[in-house]
Amino acid sequence: MSLEGWKRRARGLKAQTYALYLAYRHPRTPWYAKVFAALIVGYVFSPIDPIPDFIPLVGLLDEMVVVPIGVLIAAKLVPPDVFAECREKARGVAEGEKPVSRVAAVVIVAVWLVCVALAVFLALRVL
Repeated sequence: MSLEGWKRRARGLKAQTYALYLAYRHPRTPWYAKVFAALIVGYVFSPIDPIPDFIPLVGLLDEMVVVPIGVLIAAKLVPPDVFAECREKARGVAEGEKPVSRVAAVVIVAVWLVCVALAVFLALRVL
């Protein structure tokens, strides 16, 4: 696949994710779909990248595998007519605009801090 093809797919994924954000806020979306959509949207739009891209292979794995699968599953949980409506609204959003989830950033930082604290605790026990 060419570089232009990858860019097109990335833009499509971004639009799908924004449509999922709109579906999360839609009153006819079931609660379980809202929870899953919130997790995916928070992960994607978080200002902090949980798996930094500079880590070889694994850094890009989330953008290339985890996020598309998560978006696909979340889209299946949302009623088709609601998701179609949200997809139409998402097409009208200008390029470059995206919501920023500060709550997701706090959660991700908390998870990293817990992991670091656990690693330090285990290292101190071994020594």
